[in-house]
Amino acid sequence: MDTAAAPDRRTLLAGVLASASVGLVGCATKSAATPAADASSSARPTTPTAAFTRLMEGNGRWVSGDLHHPDRDPDRRQFVAQSQEPFASILACIDSRVPPELLFDTGLGDLYVMRTGGEAVAPVVTGSVEYGPMTSGTPLIVVLGHQRCGAVEAAYKSLRDGKPLPGNLQAIVKALEPAYAQAVKEGGADPVDTMARAQVTLTATALRSNQDLAPLVGKGALAVAGAYYSLDTGKVEVLSGEPRSGG
Repeated sequence: MDTAAAPDRRTLLAGVLASASVGLVGCATKSAATPAADASSSARPTTPTAAFTRLMEGNGRWVSGDLHHPDRDPDRRQFVAQSQEPFASILACIDSRVPPELLFDTGLGDLYVMRTGGEAVAPVVTGSVEYGPMTSGTPLIVVLGHQRCGAVEAAYKSLRDGKPLPGNLQAIVKALEPAYAQAVKEGGADPVDTMARAQVTLTATALRSNQDLAPLVGKGALAVAGAYYSLDTGKVEVLSGEPRSGG
């Protein structure tokens, strides 16, 4: 991210952190005084490994059809009304067939979700992804690409043919240029799929190493994983950054 802009953003985050702390204290008081704490299906994962395990178990249920539909009732709604502590942040595509809360079988207050065409990233998106880890200790970020991504296909064809897309769609094309270059270099029978996977890996790597998230990754408080969703099977495949046991 832009180093010159960091002081202003950190000043803003300091205020957000203070507000979040007050909210968490209020939530803790409420939890001790009322049975609403039981509204959550189970304890919030606090490590990258635990958060990753929770997500992948949920995806397993999505694949098999044995869904639990956790954290989706009025009690849960009331429980998270005043504060939130999601256990993972998901950067996914806008595709209507790839809703993170459903394919990971999670519920209200469990995930921060950012969705852009082809997981395109700009400073405001990066800031949104950073929000959970930097203000409430969210221990996991997942960059989630998917099979037959229309945004990636459109960007691929635009770059291949040298024909810009209309309006602000061209901003997506610009953001996906590095993935296109990698796909061209790698070749293969399905360059669009190669580009979709490259976009995931490149974005996850950039987030993992950026100046604000890297310290959290370095001390094991945060993991940034890249993953790919199959529209055919519903299964999430991990491409990079899977948290290790104990992380």
